Amino acid sequence: MYIHAEALLFDNDGTLVSSLASVDRCWTRWAGEYGITAEQFARVELHGRPAAEIAADLLPADIVAEAVARIETLEVEDVPNGGVELLPGTRSFLYSLPAERWAVVTSATRRLAEARLDAVGILPKTLIAADDITRGKPDPEPYLLAARRLGVDPARCVVFEDAPAGLQAGRAAGMTTVALATTHRADELDADLVVKDLSALSALVTDRGVEISVRA
Repeated sequence: MYIHAEALLFDNDGTLVSSLASVDRCWTRWAGEYGITAEQFARVELHGRPAAEIAADLLPADIVAEAVARIETLEVEDVPNGGVELLPGTRSFLYSLPAERWAVVTSATRRLAEARLDAVGILPKTLIAADDITRGKPDPEPYLLAARRLGVDPARCVVFEDAPAGLQAGRAAGMTTVALATTHRADELDADLVVKDLSALSALVTDRGVEISVRA
């Protein structure tokens, strides 16, 4: 199977890097600090959503901003403690792409996203973070903004995601979707193509864009 794209848009956590252990440590501590029970916490969808939306689901409106700042600090401070690692295939796949052809589109804040990406040596020319948007995934706003920043028609973009919320955002933006089964089972992911991770893919740059294919 071949997918042609003029721009490639990557989620970060669960797509390019793994931060699951850090997320679990930090959010568990955060929930304890704010008196959130395990039952309350279990009812909220965490993965692929901005921290501000998660906090708003769990806390009174007047302390959401403070709580969001707190979880950001906890997660940034946890990065040097083994808080992030590259997923298989990330480095080689990104290195095969021209810098102006791809962007990272994350639900994390810019401060947190840059800390995690810097830690593993990934430096995107274009980064869309929670600070840049008003509606997070599954709303298409983050991916549509990335397409505008790169100057590419959304229909000519391919989204790489590990979470259902992100894949829904990509579909709503009118983009081709590639799901990576790194944090969810393959049968839980609704996408044009589902693979285990980026190591399963190769990219060929042409004068028309990028041809993405599944490795034999």
